[in-house]
Amino acid sequence: MDIPNAFIGRADQPTDREVAAALGATATLWEQLVGWLATEKGVAEREWKSISPKYGWALRLKLKKRTIVYMGPCAGCFRVSFVLGERAVAAARQSGLPAAVTKALDEAPKYAEGTGVRLVVKKQKDLAGIRKLAGIKLDH
Repeated sequence: MDIPNAFIGRADQPTDREVAAALGATATLWEQLVGWLATEKGVAEREWKSISPKYGWALRLKLKKRTIVYMGPCAGCFRVSFVLGERAVAAARQSGLPAAVTKALDEAPKYAEGTGVRLVVKKQKDLAGIRKLAGIKLDH
C-alpha cells in the first residue's frame, strides 16, 4: 500500500508550485500542517532532502537541529513520518490517538533510532492524529 513519492527520478528540489500541483486538493492540508507546526509548536525550520532520485524528495521540519517530522509529497496526498523514541511511543499509546494512528504505531518498524511511524494524509480529519503525534514527539 506504499504510495510513491511524487518526485521520484528528480535530481533537483521541487518548487513550491510543483509540490502544490502534485498534492492537488491536499495542498491546503500540507500548508495547514506546516503552518500549524511553525506557529503553534515553533517547528519552523524547513529542509528539503533527497537521499537518491529513486526515492524522491521529502521536507524535513525541524526544531533547532532536531527533525520533528518528515513530509513526502505524493500524487493527490502526502505522507507524514515520525521517528519516535521509547518514551514517545509509550506516551502515544496512552494518549487516545485515532484508531488509524494507533494501528500505524502498532505496525511501525523498529529501528535503532526509534519507531518509524508513517501516515498518509488525504482528508482534513487525518490531521488531528498527526498534530497529537507531533506534540508527543516534541514533548519526548
